[in-house]
Amino acid sequence: MMADLPKRSNEMALPLPRPISDHGVVGDLATMALIAKDGAIDFMCWPNFDSPTIFAALLDPERGGAFELFPDIANARVTQQYLPDTNVLLTRWMGTEASAELTDFMAVKDGETDTPTTVARRLRVTRGEVRFTMRCAPRFDYARETAAPEVRKNVALWRPAQADGFRLSSNVKLTAAGSDVSADGRLKAGETADFILAGVDDDQIEISGIDAFEEATIAYWQDWASQSTYRGRWREMVNRSALTLKLMTSRRHGSIVAAGTFGLPEAPGGTRNWDYRATWIRDASFTVYALMRLGYQQEAQAFNAWIGKRATKCDTGGKLDIIYAVDGGPVPDEISLDHLRGYGGARPVRVGNKASEQFQLDIYGELMDAIYLSNKYGHAISHDGWQGVRDVIDYVCEHWQDADAGIWEMRREPQHFLHSRLMCWVAVDRAIRLASKRSLAAPFAKWIDVRNDIYEDIWANFWNEEKGHFVQTKSGDSLDASLLLMPLVRFVSATDPRWLATLDAIGNTLADDGVVYRYKSADGLRGREGAFSACSFWYAECLARAGDLKKARRVFEAVLNYANDLGLYAEEFDVRSELLGNFPQAFTHLALISAAYYLDRELDRRNDQEWRP
Repeated sequence: MMADLPKRSNEMALPLPRPISDHGVVGDLATMALIAKDGAIDFMCWPNFDSPTIFAALLDPERGGAFELFPDIANARVTQQYLPDTNVLLTRWMGTEASAELTDFMAVKDGETDTPTTVARRLRVTRGEVRFTMRCAPRFDYARETAAPEVRKNVALWRPAQADGFRLSSNVKLTAAGSDVSADGRLKAGETADFILAGVDDDQIEISGIDAFEEATIAYWQDWASQSTYRGRWREMVNRSALTLKLMTSRRHGSIVAAGTFGLPEAPGGTRNWDYRATWIRDASFTVYALMRLGYQQEAQAFNAWIGKRATKCDTGGKLDIIYAVDGGPVPDEISLDHLRGYGGARPVRVGNKASEQFQLDIYGELMDAIYLSNKYGHAISHDGWQGVRDVIDYVCEHWQDADAGIWEMRREPQHFLHSRLMCWVAVDRAIRLASKRSLAAPFAKWIDVRNDIYEDIWANFWNEEKGHFVQTKSGDSLDASLLLMPLVRFVSATDPRWLATLDAIGNTLADDGVVYRYKSADGLRGREGAFSACSFWYAECLARAGDLKKARRVFEAVLNYANDLGLYAEEFDVRSELLGNFPQAFTHLALISAAYYLDRELDRRNDQEWRP
């Protein structure tokens, strides 16, 4: 049935969404849930990353639906933390007379078992006596459908007509109220109210088994985290970033989503509200690189297998799509959910992504860099895999001079972007290196000629003599923070005078209190955006590579402090460095890992030189 939605008046006082920064995330490598500090799950897609939402109060507090669970403790101090080296979230309420804690997790048995999507919630009173309230108010199919629950004492089942349903089990009595289910009662110290949300027909996790599944989930995450080889200064933030990136990988497919949400705005009340619940070749390749740096090889192999299937199914001479659905299929057409008011009134709320129709050349460089590194540090590429790579590189050789939409997916006429040329150079360069390293058959003369041609083209056409720095587009005069990747991919020396002039220009033009904006040129879209979180970490790493370790560390640690209390980042920052955009954002966390890794190495090297007898 369709949701019975109230009429709105322009004068009606609309409830405010919970701030993006007031959330933690839990997941099971199939989907994830955002959990606010007040104990509400106010965003969740069911049962997969790219499925429609069942809870979306973050995008519309009135219509979106939520799963609320909280204790009634007057004037409580509320904190959130993850259990050490896990994605198990603990929310604590601490009052004068009583205290309680809420444990949230999504069950993961082990790395090989495809456990059905299951959310477990346990509210435990730790001191005194507390009254609690639970309200489960699902709104199916992006809040376009409701369903009356079937309630039998401690179990409620929702069976919507147009969406996947689920059941809610508990150790307390459940009561139906319209399309919602509620529960309340009093708990004494040591007592718990337990809730499990699972598929209608999934019975692998019962209330009586919640302890065992919590232990298994904790063990899974701690075992995974223990494989990290990072032992540097920022271990807690690096490990949290790695755990967050892992949450965005698909155990079933090997793909990696760019973020866990859709529709969260890049500017307060703005219109740049995109859907990031898909696999961008660019973002996923960078993610693989970041995880490999920390010693995680399994994710690289799984992604390479996934992208290999895309390449073998490609019938257009090596051309790849820039975005794929999690299962490798096409991304749905972009539509607006006009019935949702949007986060803080930011509309339209979009699902699907029209950028899937764009032509972007940079993806081939990011992909080849990941393939090269996974071969260097992991398993050798297969014969069929290498044939797919050859097709891709031949495509790049034919098309590197074409105009495209660029890394930032500008919705205007295609242009000749420096970053796109740069990554075409990376694609051909890494293919040559891989073929040489593995003694693979390749048209070396052709590829070397193309690599050299791209190199000469960048120096001839993307250096602006009048401005004294590299520029965003061919013969242009604007800056772009994607230029920060030039030394990171080893196209130019990090201390080359021309590069240092460009780095200074970026710092003077695009950086503000450590955060860095992507560009300030027209991009074909209405409105504005915030500072881009990943670019801020790229900037810190470039400063370190240029030898300015003092400034690099100052910038890096400033941006670390802009994370939320749990060490999580969204896509962008507003002028107060509050979180903006989809959350959590893979691009930001992988850039953090890269910057921390390099800064550690340079600081250790400097300390060795200073203290060497």
